[in-house]
Amino acid sequence: MNDAAHIKPLTGLRFFAAMWVVLYHYWPNLAVGFSPALVEKGYLGVELFFTLSGFILCHVYLESFGEGRFRYGPFLWNRLARVYPLHLATLLGVMALGLAATAAGFNIDAHILNWDSLPANLLLLQAWGAAPQAAFNHPSWSISAEWFAYLTFPAFAWVAWKLRHRAWLGAGLALGFMAVLYPLYTAVTGESLTEATIHWGALRIVPCFALGCAMHGLWRAGAVKNLRTGAVGAAFMGAGALMAAVSGAPDLLAVAGFGGLILCLAGMAEHGSRFASGQGFVYLGEISYSVYMVCVPWKLLFVNAATKLLNTADDRLPWYIWMLFIVSVVPLAAASYHLIERPARARMKLLMDSWAKRRSVAPAT
Repeated sequence: MNDAAHIKPLTGLRFFAAMWVVLYHYWPNLAVGFSPALVEKGYLGVELFFTLSGFILCHVYLESFGEGRFRYGPFLWNRLARVYPLHLATLLGVMALGLAATAAGFNIDAHILNWDSLPANLLLLQAWGAAPQAAFNHPSWSISAEWFAYLTFPAFAWVAWKLRHRAWLGAGLALGFMAVLYPLYTAVTGESLTEATIHWGALRIVPCFALGCAMHGLWRAGAVKNLRTGAVGAAFMGAGALMAAVSGAPDLLAVAGFGGLILCLAGMAEHGSRFASGQGFVYLGEISYSVYMVCVPWKLLFVNAATKLLNTADDRLPWYIWMLFIVSVVPLAAASYHLIERPARARMKLLMDSWAKRRSVAPAT
């Protein structure tokens, strides 16, 4: 993303979404007898990611789409460069960990090495109902859902462009779509769409992505009039989303709050706020994808090693070991960002530039 497209508070927000998911996965390994409501709703961090994705992709690509400059092939390649290398690395890493753990006598979930699910995971189809089990690096289901949104982005962009001068209508339609889809899904399946993974994960991203696109439309239309409006709105929407999450309210209210929070943070940045725009916040946001992708492989390795060393009867850790467990995921993610994610992304983009250059100089036939 270029500097003009870099809304820094939204980058930092990604880190908090990632750590919310991490807390959700790691809390069961803490030796306490309770689970806070906020932790139990940590799966909603994925909804925050999905909504951010819709906003940012519209911010980067919508104008070129509307003006006919959008190129679908390079767009998909850039998005693949963003997500696939680390996905492949963590998939292979979990595979290696699973094989080594099995050989060493560690206890692992029997589904982790479900080889029938490997083709879907390699093709990013595991959230489309193509994987029989939640295998390998399970959080990657959301990357499969993102891939679905990338493939269908022209449809989202077409609607967003058509509604660019009727932004409030776009927001109303997005919220109305959520209000219908979430209870309808529950009525049909008996489950919450916000907890769907490998079976309906591709559908789970759709309302969030659409909401992000709609919030971008409101932002472009100047819905956040000044810095004070943005600050008050961000505080209200953020608090409202958290209250909805912990109070037992329908998840769609929290998701709607995420949309409002994103809109207000972007508006604050537009009006000159430096809130959550420091280098530390931005860097943490940049490594947030690595945080998300390495958290479960690290859990497999750390918890199994800790239980062996401590000779405990289960996988619940003392608080001081657990604190080391959760804090250590950040430097581990930073390492994966600098050693895998960032260089692999750059390499894939260089390949695309090289191909484009060859095509431009190829002689006419």
